[in-house]
Amino acid sequence: MTVTHIPGDRRHHWWNEWLDSKQSFPATGNYDLAANAHGLLMVHNEDTVSPGEGFDSHEHRNMEILTWVLEGTLEHTDSQGHSGLIRPGLIQRMSAGTGIRHTERNASSRTSRDTLRVVQMWITPDADGRVPSYAELDVRDELASGELVCVASGMPGGGGVRIGNRYAALHVARLAPGQSIAVPDAPFGHVFVADGSVAFEDVGDLAQGDAVRLTSTGGHRVTASTASEIMIWEMHATFA
Repeated sequence: MTVTHIPGDRRHHWWNEWLDSKQSFPATGNYDLAANAHGLLMVHNEDTVSPGEGFDSHEHRNMEILTWVLEGTLEHTDSQGHSGLIRPGLIQRMSAGTGIRHTERNASSRTSRDTLRVVQMWITPDADGRVPSYAELDVRDELASGELVCVASGMPGGGGVRIGNRYAALHVARLAPGQSIAVPDAPFGHVFVADGSVAFEDVGDLAQGDAVRLTSTGGHRVTASTASEIMIWEMHATFA
């Protein structure tokens, strides 16, 4: 049983002229994603993208990719014919399967000052070679409750958008000061402070960008010190 605090400033940091990427697991460069994974979570990037900029068409295979916008608007297109605008409160899931190409850009024009801040997460599917698929779901109404909301899951009975791994679920909570939620009990957990600041039971105060990785435990209370947004991965298997 372990509970490990990862301060936000200890994340891997990569940037260029239009992208500032803070990575809970090193993802940009020659890194072994599987070796650095926690449970099923291989990539967890908080990216800030300049107006009008983004990733040109590129391919993924056999990966479940989830995108959660914190600020701004993301424009998505892919080789399966999907396109749209992803804004805060809308969870996007792309199952790459046998192969899918897509583009991701800050939908704001280069002449604006509207940056895009987005969290992108990759987990492995529980089977390779599936047909690529895409889904998105607006969960703003559910988040207004202040409860922990399951926004994506492959687990039996799980809510939110469906993902291609029956051992994982992603939860999000938007908390007012003083509100609290409990971390789900699981073999592997990853708690990320997307916005605000919180007090984490048995760990202490966490700021925006901080994370806590848990192994074989749960039930810890997370209480908002300021208006906060919390993202929690619940995982019942490991990549290996």
